[in-house]
Amino acid sequence: MTDHVSQPTVLVFDFGAQYAQLIARRVREARVFSEIVPFDISAEEVKRRKPAAIILSGGPASVYAEGAPHMDRRVLELGVPVLGFCYGIQEMATQLGGTVPRTDVGEYGFAELRVTAPDSPLFEGVPEVSQCWMSHRDSVGELPPGFRATASTAVTPVAAMEDPDRRLYATQFHPEVAHTEHGQRIIRNFLYEIAGIPPTWTMVNIIEESVERVREQVGSDRVICGLSGGVDSSVVAALVHRAIGDQLTCVFVDHGLLRHNEADQVVRTFRDAFRVNLVHVDASERFLSLLKGVTDPEQKRRIIGEEFWKVFFEEAQKLEGVKWLAQGTLYPDVIESGSKTAAKIKSHHNLIPFPEGVHFELIEPLKWLFKDEVRAVGTELGLPDEIVHRQPFPGPGLAVRIIGEVTREKLDLLRRADAIVREEIDAWDRDRQVWQYFAVLPDIRSVGVMGDERTYGHPIIVRAVASADAMTADWARLPHDLLARISNRIVNEVEGINRVAYDITSKPPGTIEWE
Repeated sequence: MTDHVSQPTVLVFDFGAQYAQLIARRVREARVFSEIVPFDISAEEVKRRKPAAIILSGGPASVYAEGAPHMDRRVLELGVPVLGFCYGIQEMATQLGGTVPRTDVGEYGFAELRVTAPDSPLFEGVPEVSQCWMSHRDSVGELPPGFRATASTAVTPVAAMEDPDRRLYATQFHPEVAHTEHGQRIIRNFLYEIAGIPPTWTMVNIIEESVERVREQVGSDRVICGLSGGVDSSVVAALVHRAIGDQLTCVFVDHGLLRHNEADQVVRTFRDAFRVNLVHVDASERFLSLLKGVTDPEQKRRIIGEEFWKVFFEEAQKLEGVKWLAQGTLYPDVIESGSKTAAKIKSHHNLIPFPEGVHFELIEPLKWLFKDEVRAVGTELGLPDEIVHRQPFPGPGLAVRIIGEVTREKLDLLRRADAIVREEIDAWDRDRQVWQYFAVLPDIRSVGVMGDERTYGHPIIVRAVASADAMTADWARLPHDLLARISNRIVNEVEGINRVAYDITSKPPGTIEWE
Protein backbone atom coordinates (compact mmCIF):
# COMPACT_ATOMS: atom_id res chain seq x y z
CA MET A 1 0.00 0.00 0.00
CA THR A 2 1.30 3.46 -0.85
CA ASP A 3 2.55 5.69 1.95
CA HIS A 4 0.28 8.44 0.62
CA VAL A 5 -3.40 8.91 1.27
CA SER A 6 -5.91 7.61 -1.27
CA GLN A 7 -7.81 10.91 -1.51
CA PRO A 8 -7.68 13.04 -4.71
CA THR A 9 -4.48 15.03 -4.26
CA VAL A 10 -3.44 18.58 -5.14
CA LEU A 11 0.33 18.92 -5.59
CA VAL A 12 1.66 22.30 -4.42
CA PHE A 13 4.92 23.16 -6.19
CA ASP A 14 7.22 24.85 -3.68
CA PHE A 15 9.09 27.81 -5.19
CA GLY A 16 10.30 29.03 -1.80
CA ALA A 17 9.51 31.04 1.35
CA GLN A 18 6.44 29.96 3.37
CA TYR A 19 3.92 30.33 0.55
CA ALA A 20 3.70 26.61 -0.20
CA GLN A 21 2.70 25.63 3.35
CA LEU A 22 0.06 28.35 3.46
CA ILE A 23 -1.40 27.23 0.13
CA ALA A 24 -1.44 23.59 1.27
CA ARG A 25 -3.35 24.61 4.39
CA ARG A 26 -5.89 26.63 2.39
CA VAL A 27 -6.51 23.66 0.09
CA ARG A 28 -7.08 21.40 3.09
CA GLU A 29 -9.44 23.98 4.61
CA ALA A 30 -11.48 23.43 1.43
CA ARG A 31 -11.53 19.71 2.45
CA VAL A 32 -9.20 18.60 -0.34
CA PHE A 33 -5.93 16.79 0.39
CA SER A 34 -2.75 18.62 -0.62
CA GLU A 35 0.91 17.66 -0.71
CA ILE A 36 3.95 19.93 -1.12
CA VAL A 37 6.55 18.84 -3.69
CA PRO A 38 9.81 20.42 -4.94
CA PHE A 39 9.45 22.91 -7.79
CA ASP A 40 11.65 20.79 -10.09
CA ILE A 41 9.72 17.53 -9.75
CA SER A 42 9.79 15.78 -13.11
CA ALA A 43 6.79 15.45 -15.40
CA GLU A 44 7.23 11.66 -15.22
CA GLU A 45 6.96 11.72 -11.42
CA VAL A 46 3.92 14.01 -11.54
CA LYS A 47 2.26 11.69 -14.05
CA ARG A 48 3.01 8.69 -11.82
CA ARG A 49 1.35 10.38 -8.84
CA LYS A 50 -1.82 11.18 -10.84
CA PRO A 51 -2.69 14.46 -9.07
CA ALA A 52 -6.19 15.89 -9.42
CA ALA A 53 -4.70 19.38 -9.74
CA ILE A 54 -1.49 21.40 -9.32
CA ILE A 55 -0.88 24.79 -7.67
CA LEU A 56 2.31 26.77 -8.28
CA SER A 57 3.35 28.73 -5.20
CA GLY A 58 4.81 32.19 -4.98
CA GLY A 59 8.46 32.67 -4.15
CA PRO A 60 11.01 35.31 -3.23
CA ALA A 61 12.95 35.24 -6.51
CA SER A 62 12.50 36.96 -9.87
CA VAL A 63 12.15 34.61 -12.84
CA TYR A 64 15.20 36.38 -14.24
CA ALA A 65 17.38 36.04 -11.15
CA GLU A 66 20.48 33.89 -11.35
CA GLY A 67 19.60 30.47 -9.97
CA ALA A 68 15.86 31.21 -9.99
CA PRO A 69 13.75 28.04 -9.58
CA HIS A 70 12.17 26.72 -12.78
CA MET A 71 9.74 23.83 -13.19
CA ASP A 72 9.71 21.07 -15.80
CA ARG A 73 7.71 22.69 -18.59
CA ARG A 74 6.25 19.34 -19.62
CA VAL A 75 4.14 19.36 -16.43
CA LEU A 76 1.99 22.03 -18.07
CA GLU A 77 1.32 19.68 -20.97
CA LEU A 78 -0.03 16.75 -18.91
CA GLY A 79 -3.64 17.94 -19.03
CA VAL A 80 -3.77 18.36 -15.24
CA PRO A 81 -5.52 21.60 -14.08
CA VAL A 82 -2.90 24.11 -12.92
CA LEU A 83 -3.26 27.31 -10.89
CA GLY A 84 -0.27 29.64 -10.35
CA PHE A 85 0.14 32.40 -7.75
CA CYS A 86 2.53 35.39 -8.02
CA TYR A 87 5.85 33.78 -9.04
CA GLY A 88 3.67 30.97 -10.40
CA ILE A 89 1.98 33.22 -12.99
CA GLN A 90 5.34 34.52 -14.13
CA GLU A 91 6.77 31.01 -14.38
CA MET A 92 3.73 29.83 -16.33
CA ALA A 93 3.95 32.81 -18.70
CA THR A 94 7.66 32.43 -19.45
CA GLN A 95 7.42 28.64 -19.85
CA LEU A 96 4.55 28.93 -22.36
CA GLY A 97 5.84 31.76 -24.59
CA GLY A 98 4.62 34.90 -22.84
CA THR A 99 6.82 37.70 -21.53
CA VAL A 100 7.52 39.10 -18.09
CA PRO A 101 9.20 42.44 -18.75
CA ARG A 102 11.45 43.90 -16.11
CA THR A 103 9.91 46.94 -14.46
CA ASP A 104 10.86 49.50 -11.85
CA VAL A 105 7.27 49.72 -10.59
CA GLY A 106 6.44 47.33 -7.79
CA GLU A 107 3.12 46.55 -6.12
CA TYR A 108 3.14 45.54 -2.48
CA GLY A 109 0.28 45.20 -0.02
CA PHE A 110 -3.39 45.91 -0.62
CA ALA A 111 -4.58 46.57 -4.19
CA GLU A 112 -7.97 47.01 -5.81
CA LEU A 113 -8.69 43.99 -8.01
CA ARG A 114 -10.99 44.47 -10.99
CA VAL A 115 -12.40 41.34 -12.67
CA THR A 116 -12.38 42.04 -16.42
CA ALA A 117 -13.78 38.66 -17.51
CA PRO A 118 -16.86 37.98 -15.36
CA ASP A 119 -17.45 34.70 -17.22
CA SER A 120 -14.19 33.26 -15.88
CA PRO A 121 -14.91 30.16 -13.74
CA LEU A 122 -12.06 31.19 -11.44
CA PHE A 123 -13.94 34.35 -10.43
CA GLU A 124 -17.42 32.85 -10.14
CA GLY A 125 -19.14 34.63 -7.23
CA VAL A 126 -16.32 37.19 -6.84
CA PRO A 127 -17.44 40.85 -7.09
CA GLU A 128 -16.22 42.92 -10.03
CA VAL A 129 -14.17 45.04 -7.62
CA SER A 130 -12.59 43.68 -4.44
CA GLN A 131 -9.44 43.84 -2.37
CA CYS A 132 -6.41 41.62 -3.01
CA TRP A 133 -2.85 41.31 -1.71
CA MET A 134 0.11 41.91 -4.00
CA SER A 135 3.82 41.31 -3.47
CA HIS A 136 5.77 41.68 -6.72
CA ARG A 137 7.87 43.87 -8.97
CA ASP A 138 7.88 41.98 -12.29
CA SER A 139 4.55 41.07 -13.91
CA VAL A 140 3.23 39.47 -17.11
CA GLY A 141 3.45 41.64 -20.23
CA GLU A 142 2.62 39.68 -23.38
CA LEU A 143 0.27 36.79 -22.72
CA PRO A 144 1.23 33.27 -23.80
CA PRO A 145 -0.61 31.95 -26.89
CA GLY A 146 -4.13 30.78 -25.99
CA PHE A 147 -4.40 32.88 -22.81
CA ARG A 148 -6.59 35.85 -21.98
CA ALA A 149 -6.35 38.37 -19.14
CA THR A 150 -9.21 38.07 -16.65
CA ALA A 151 -8.40 40.66 -13.96
CA SER A 152 -6.30 43.79 -13.45
CA THR A 153 -5.21 46.38 -10.90
CA ALA A 154 -4.13 50.00 -11.35
CA VAL A 155 -0.49 48.87 -11.60
CA THR A 156 -0.83 45.38 -13.11
CA PRO A 157 -2.80 44.93 -16.39
CA VAL A 158 -2.53 41.13 -16.12
CA ALA A 159 -3.51 40.45 -12.51
CA ALA A 160 -4.95 37.11 -13.65
CA MET A 161 -4.89 35.05 -16.85
CA GLU A 162 -6.34 31.77 -18.09
CA ASP A 163 -6.42 29.24 -20.88
CA PRO A 164 -9.66 27.34 -20.17
CA ASP A 165 -9.08 24.80 -22.96
CA ARG A 166 -5.92 23.58 -21.24
CA ARG A 167 -7.31 24.32 -17.74
CA LEU A 168 -4.37 26.61 -16.95
CA TYR A 169 -5.07 29.52 -14.60
CA ALA A 170 -2.89 32.00 -12.72
CA THR A 171 -3.05 35.15 -10.59
CA GLN A 172 -0.41 37.78 -9.87
CA PHE A 173 -1.95 38.36 -6.43
CA HIS A 174 -1.98 35.93 -3.49
CA PRO A 175 -5.41 34.29 -2.98
CA GLU A 176 -3.99 32.17 -0.15
CA VAL A 177 -3.45 35.10 2.26
CA ALA A 178 -6.27 36.38 4.46
CA HIS A 179 -5.79 39.92 3.10
CA THR A 180 -7.24 38.88 -0.28
CA GLU A 181 -10.93 39.45 0.27
CA HIS A 182 -12.30 36.52 -1.75
CA GLY A 183 -9.15 34.39 -1.90
CA GLN A 184 -10.63 31.21 -0.47
CA ARG A 185 -13.58 31.46 -2.88
CA ILE A 186 -11.10 31.64 -5.78
CA ILE A 187 -9.25 28.57 -4.49
CA ARG A 188 -12.51 26.67 -4.06
CA ASN A 189 -13.64 27.64 -7.56
CA PHE A 190 -10.44 26.13 -8.92
CA LEU A 191 -10.71 22.96 -6.85
CA TYR A 192 -14.43 22.28 -7.18
CA GLU A 193 -15.51 23.80 -10.51
CA ILE A 194 -12.37 23.70 -12.65
CA ALA A 195 -10.61 20.58 -11.34
CA GLY A 196 -13.83 18.83 -10.31
CA ILE A 197 -12.47 17.63 -6.96
CA PRO A 198 -15.09 16.70 -4.33
CA PRO A 199 -14.57 18.09 -0.79
CA THR A 200 -14.07 14.72 0.92
CA TRP A 201 -10.94 15.35 3.06
CA THR A 202 -12.59 15.12 6.52
CA MET A 203 -11.46 14.07 9.98
CA VAL A 204 -13.54 10.91 9.75
CA ASN A 205 -11.85 9.95 6.46
CA ILE A 206 -8.43 10.81 7.86
CA ILE A 207 -8.99 8.47 10.82
CA GLU A 208 -10.45 5.67 8.69
CA GLU A 209 -7.55 5.80 6.21
CA SER A 210 -4.94 6.03 8.97
CA VAL A 211 -6.42 3.07 10.85
CA GLU A 212 -6.47 0.99 7.68
CA ARG A 213 -2.88 1.94 6.84
CA VAL A 214 -1.62 1.13 10.35
CA ARG A 215 -3.32 -2.27 10.32
CA GLU A 216 -1.86 -3.13 6.94
CA GLN A 217 1.61 -1.89 7.88
CA VAL A 218 1.77 -3.60 11.29
CA GLY A 219 -0.12 -6.83 10.68
CA SER A 220 0.08 -8.95 13.82
CA ASP A 221 3.27 -7.29 15.12
CA ARG A 222 3.51 -5.38 18.39
CA VAL A 223 4.04 -1.62 18.54
CA ILE A 224 5.55 0.61 21.22
CA CYS A 225 4.84 4.32 21.65
CA GLY A 226 6.68 6.89 23.77
CA LEU A 227 3.87 8.79 25.45
CA SER A 228 4.70 12.25 26.81
CA GLY A 229 1.21 13.61 27.37
CA GLY A 230 1.67 16.13 24.57
CA VAL A 231 -0.78 16.52 21.70
CA ASP A 232 1.21 14.64 19.06
CA SER A 233 2.15 11.55 21.06
CA SER A 234 -1.34 11.37 22.61
CA VAL A 235 -3.09 11.45 19.23
CA VAL A 236 -0.66 8.87 17.84
CA ALA A 237 -1.35 6.60 20.80
CA ALA A 238 -5.13 6.94 20.50
CA LEU A 239 -5.07 6.42 16.73
CA VAL A 240 -2.78 3.37 16.81
CA HIS A 241 -4.78 1.90 19.68
CA ARG A 242 -7.97 2.23 17.65
CA ALA A 243 -6.23 0.38 14.81
CA ILE A 244 -4.56 -2.50 16.67
CA GLY A 245 -5.81 -2.48 20.27
CA ASP A 246 -3.70 -4.54 22.67
CA GLN A 247 -0.88 -4.91 20.14
CA LEU A 248 0.14 -1.41 21.29
CA THR A 249 2.07 -0.71 24.48
CA CYS A 250 2.68 2.89 25.53
CA VAL A 251 5.64 3.79 27.71
CA PHE A 252 5.17 6.97 29.72
CA VAL A 253 8.50 8.19 31.07
CA ASP A 254 7.71 10.62 33.89
CA HIS A 255 10.90 12.63 34.32
CA GLY A 256 9.41 14.60 37.21
CA LEU A 257 9.51 17.83 35.20
CA LEU A 258 5.86 17.97 34.14
CA ARG A 259 3.29 20.55 35.20
CA HIS A 260 0.78 20.17 38.03
CA ASN A 261 -1.26 16.94 37.74
CA GLU A 262 -0.08 16.20 34.17
CA ALA A 263 1.32 12.76 34.99
CA ASP A 264 -1.93 11.74 36.69
CA GLN A 265 -3.91 13.04 33.71
CA VAL A 266 -1.91 10.90 31.25
CA VAL A 267 -2.50 7.77 33.34
CA ARG A 268 -6.22 8.53 33.81
CA THR A 269 -6.76 9.16 30.11
CA PHE A 270 -4.87 6.26 28.58
CA ARG A 271 -4.90 3.51 31.19
CA ASP A 272 -8.30 4.15 32.76
CA ALA A 273 -10.40 5.70 29.96
CA PHE A 274 -8.87 4.24 26.77
CA ARG A 275 -7.71 0.96 28.36
CA VAL A 276 -4.33 1.19 26.66
CA ASN A 277 -1.48 -1.07 27.82
CA LEU A 278 0.51 1.60 29.67
CA VAL A 279 3.89 1.29 31.35
CA HIS A 280 4.27 4.27 33.72
CA VAL A 281 7.89 4.83 34.73
CA ASP A 282 8.44 7.28 37.59
CA ALA A 283 12.03 8.31 36.88
CA SER A 284 11.91 11.68 38.68
CA GLU A 285 14.65 10.84 41.21
CA ARG A 286 16.90 9.61 38.44
CA PHE A 287 16.54 12.84 36.46
CA LEU A 288 16.93 15.10 39.49
CA SER A 289 20.12 13.29 40.46
CA LEU A 290 21.60 13.88 36.99
CA LEU A 291 20.57 17.56 37.03
CA LYS A 292 22.13 18.28 40.42
CA GLY A 293 24.48 21.25 40.15
CA VAL A 294 23.76 21.78 36.42
CA THR A 295 22.95 25.39 35.47
CA ASP A 296 23.77 25.62 31.75
CA PRO A 297 20.48 25.42 29.78
CA GLU A 298 21.93 23.46 26.85
CA GLN A 299 23.52 20.95 29.20
CA LYS A 300 20.17 20.50 30.97
CA ARG A 301 18.44 19.87 27.65
CA ARG A 302 21.09 17.36 26.57
CA ILE A 303 21.03 15.44 29.86
CA ILE A 304 17.23 15.19 29.87
CA GLY A 305 17.00 14.21 26.20
CA GLU A 306 19.63 11.49 26.45
CA GLU A 307 18.30 10.09 29.71
CA PHE A 308 14.72 10.03 28.42
CA TRP A 309 15.71 7.68 25.59
CA LYS A 310 17.83 5.55 27.92
CA VAL A 311 14.85 5.01 30.23
CA PHE A 312 12.49 4.45 27.31
CA PHE A 313 14.66 1.79 25.68
CA GLU A 314 15.31 0.07 29.02
CA GLU A 315 11.55 -0.42 29.28
CA ALA A 316 11.19 -1.28 25.59
CA GLN A 317 13.70 -4.10 25.87
CA LYS A 318 11.62 -5.69 28.63
CA LEU A 319 8.77 -6.15 26.14
CA GLU A 320 8.85 -9.15 23.82
CA GLY A 321 8.06 -9.15 20.11
CA VAL A 322 7.98 -5.38 19.58
CA LYS A 323 8.86 -4.50 15.97
CA TRP A 324 7.47 -0.98 15.51
CA LEU A 325 7.96 2.39 17.21
CA ALA A 326 5.07 4.85 16.75
CA GLN A 327 5.99 8.52 16.87
CA GLY A 328 4.34 11.88 16.25
CA THR A 329 6.10 13.25 13.20
CA LEU A 330 3.91 15.94 11.61
CA TYR A 331 3.78 17.22 8.03
CA PRO A 332 5.78 20.43 8.73
CA ASP A 333 8.61 18.21 10.02
CA VAL A 334 8.51 16.19 6.79
CA ILE A 335 8.51 19.37 4.69
CA GLU A 336 11.40 20.97 6.55
CA SER A 337 13.45 17.78 6.51
CA GLY A 338 13.10 17.22 2.78
CA SER A 339 12.38 20.50 1.00
CA LYS A 340 15.04 21.93 -1.30
CA THR A 341 13.74 25.39 -0.52
CA ALA A 342 13.48 25.07 3.26
CA ALA A 343 15.61 27.63 5.05
CA LYS A 344 16.01 25.46 8.15
CA ILE A 345 16.56 21.73 8.10
CA LYS A 346 14.80 19.99 10.97
CA SER A 347 15.88 16.38 11.20
CA HIS A 348 15.55 15.51 14.88
CA HIS A 349 12.34 13.56 14.27
CA ASN A 350 14.28 11.10 12.11
CA LEU A 351 17.23 10.67 14.45
CA ILE A 352 15.97 8.27 17.11
CA PRO A 353 19.05 7.38 19.22
CA PHE A 354 18.66 3.59 19.15
CA PRO A 355 21.12 1.92 21.54
CA GLU A 356 23.50 -0.66 20.12
CA GLY A 357 21.72 -3.86 19.19
CA VAL A 358 18.24 -2.30 19.36
CA HIS A 359 16.17 -1.14 16.42
CA PHE A 360 12.48 -0.65 15.66
CA GLU A 361 10.77 0.20 12.41
CA LEU A 362 9.09 3.59 12.52
CA ILE A 363 5.38 4.12 12.11
CA GLU A 364 4.31 7.76 11.68
CA PRO A 365 0.53 7.94 11.19
CA LEU A 366 0.38 11.76 11.49
CA LYS A 367 3.11 12.56 8.98
CA TRP A 368 0.65 14.04 6.45
CA LEU A 369 -1.11 16.32 8.95
CA PHE A 370 -0.66 19.88 10.14
CA LYS A 371 -0.97 20.66 13.87
CA ASP A 372 -4.56 21.94 13.70
CA GLU A 373 -5.57 18.77 11.84
CA VAL A 374 -3.91 16.65 14.54
CA ARG A 375 -5.95 18.45 17.20
CA ALA A 376 -9.14 17.87 15.19
CA VAL A 377 -8.29 14.15 14.89
CA GLY A 378 -7.69 14.01 18.64
CA THR A 379 -11.11 15.51 19.31
CA GLU A 380 -12.75 13.05 16.91
CA LEU A 381 -10.98 10.18 18.69
CA GLY A 382 -12.44 11.31 22.03
CA LEU A 383 -9.33 12.70 23.72
CA PRO A 384 -10.13 15.24 26.47
CA ASP A 385 -9.90 18.94 25.68
CA GLU A 386 -7.02 19.53 28.09
CA ILE A 387 -4.84 17.16 26.03
CA VAL A 388 -6.07 18.14 22.55
CA HIS A 389 -5.56 21.84 23.26
CA ARG A 390 -2.53 21.44 25.47
CA GLN A 391 -0.18 24.38 25.05
CA PRO A 392 3.25 23.89 23.49
CA PHE A 393 5.47 22.46 26.22
CA PRO A 394 9.22 21.82 25.86
CA GLY A 395 10.48 18.25 26.00
CA PRO A 396 12.76 19.03 28.99
CA GLY A 397 9.66 20.32 30.77
CA LEU A 398 9.92 22.73 33.67
CA ALA A 399 13.71 22.38 33.65
CA VAL A 400 13.87 25.12 31.00
CA ARG A 401 11.55 27.36 33.01
CA ILE A 402 13.74 27.14 36.09
CA ILE A 403 16.75 29.38 35.57
CA GLY A 404 19.80 27.78 37.17
CA GLU A 405 19.90 24.47 39.03
CA VAL A 406 16.76 22.32 39.08
CA THR A 407 15.76 21.14 42.56
CA ARG A 408 12.64 19.51 43.97
CA GLU A 409 11.92 22.65 46.02
CA LYS A 410 12.06 24.86 42.94
CA LEU A 411 9.90 22.43 40.96
CA ASP A 412 7.24 22.48 43.69
CA LEU A 413 7.23 26.29 43.79
CA LEU A 414 7.03 26.62 40.00
CA ARG A 415 4.31 23.98 39.62
CA ARG A 416 2.04 25.72 42.10
CA ALA A 417 2.62 29.18 40.62
CA ASP A 418 2.25 27.93 37.06
CA ALA A 419 -1.04 26.20 37.90
CA ILE A 420 -2.44 29.53 39.14
CA VAL A 421 -1.29 31.35 35.99
CA ARG A 422 -2.90 28.76 33.73
CA GLU A 423 -6.07 28.50 35.80
CA GLU A 424 -6.69 32.28 35.75
CA ILE A 425 -5.87 32.80 32.07
CA ASP A 426 -7.86 29.70 31.08
CA ALA A 427 -10.92 31.15 32.80
CA TRP A 428 -10.45 34.53 31.09
CA ASP A 429 -9.35 33.36 27.61
CA ARG A 430 -12.37 31.30 26.55
CA ASP A 431 -11.69 31.97 22.84
CA ARG A 432 -8.03 30.87 23.09
CA GLN A 433 -6.66 34.19 21.86
CA VAL A 434 -3.40 33.71 23.77
CA TRP A 435 -0.96 31.26 22.18
CA GLN A 436 0.99 30.27 25.30
CA TYR A 437 1.20 31.27 28.96
CA PHE A 438 3.24 29.99 31.86
CA ALA A 439 5.38 30.90 34.87
CA VAL A 440 9.17 31.14 35.04
CA LEU A 441 11.29 30.83 38.20
CA PRO A 442 14.50 32.94 37.90
CA ASP A 443 17.65 32.19 39.84
CA ILE A 444 17.39 35.19 42.16
CA ARG A 445 15.74 36.19 45.43
CA SER A 446 14.31 39.55 46.39
CA VAL A 447 13.30 41.35 49.58
CA GLY A 448 9.61 41.70 50.35
CA VAL A 449 7.26 42.54 53.18
CA MET A 450 4.48 40.22 54.33
CA GLY A 451 2.53 41.32 57.38
CA ASP A 452 5.04 42.84 59.75
CA GLU A 453 7.95 40.74 58.56
CA ARG A 454 10.57 41.16 55.89
CA THR A 455 10.89 38.23 53.49
CA TYR A 456 13.64 37.05 51.22
CA GLY A 457 11.84 34.96 48.64
CA HIS A 458 11.73 33.99 45.00
CA PRO A 459 10.08 36.08 42.30
CA ILE A 460 7.86 34.54 39.63
CA ILE A 461 7.83 35.87 36.07
CA VAL A 462 4.62 35.46 34.10
CA ARG A 463 5.00 34.95 30.34
CA ALA A 464 2.02 35.16 27.95
CA VAL A 465 2.30 35.62 24.18
CA ALA A 466 0.07 35.96 21.16
CA SER A 467 1.25 34.20 18.00
CA ALA A 468 0.04 32.41 14.88
CA ASP A 469 2.87 29.90 14.50
CA ALA A 470 5.52 30.63 17.20
CA MET A 471 7.95 31.90 14.53
CA THR A 472 7.23 35.40 15.85
CA ALA A 473 5.26 36.36 18.95
CA ASP A 474 4.06 39.46 20.74
CA TRP A 475 3.49 39.76 24.46
CA ALA A 476 -0.19 39.39 25.29
CA ARG A 477 -1.99 42.51 26.50
CA LEU A 478 -3.64 40.87 29.49
CA PRO A 479 -6.09 43.04 31.49
CA HIS A 480 -4.60 44.66 34.58
CA ASP A 481 -7.24 43.16 36.86
CA LEU A 482 -6.35 39.68 35.56
CA LEU A 483 -2.65 40.28 36.24
CA ALA A 484 -3.55 41.58 39.69
CA ARG A 485 -5.52 38.41 40.48
CA ILE A 486 -2.64 36.23 39.30
CA SER A 487 -0.13 38.18 41.39
CA ASN A 488 -2.29 38.20 44.53
CA ARG A 489 -3.02 34.49 44.33
CA ILE A 490 0.62 33.50 43.77
CA VAL A 491 2.06 35.52 46.66
CA ASN A 492 -0.79 34.45 48.98
CA GLU A 493 -0.98 30.78 48.02
CA VAL A 494 2.61 29.83 47.19
CA GLU A 495 4.84 30.09 50.24
CA GLY A 496 8.33 31.21 49.24
CA ILE A 497 7.18 33.54 46.44
CA ASN A 498 7.03 37.23 47.34
CA ARG A 499 7.05 39.04 44.00
CA VAL A 500 5.43 38.64 40.55
CA ALA A 501 6.64 40.31 37.32
CA TYR A 502 5.15 40.27 33.80
CA ASP A 503 7.42 39.77 30.76
CA ILE A 504 6.58 42.29 28.01
CA THR A 505 9.26 41.20 25.52
CA SER A 506 8.27 40.19 21.99
CA LYS A 507 9.92 37.55 19.78
CA PRO A 508 12.22 38.78 18.35
CA PRO A 509 14.28 40.05 20.14
CA GLY A 510 13.42 37.59 22.91
CA THR A 511 12.31 33.97 22.67
CA ILE A 512 9.05 32.56 23.98
CA GLU A 513 10.80 30.30 26.49
CA TRP A 514 13.44 31.75 28.81
CA GLU A 515 16.06 29.06 28.25
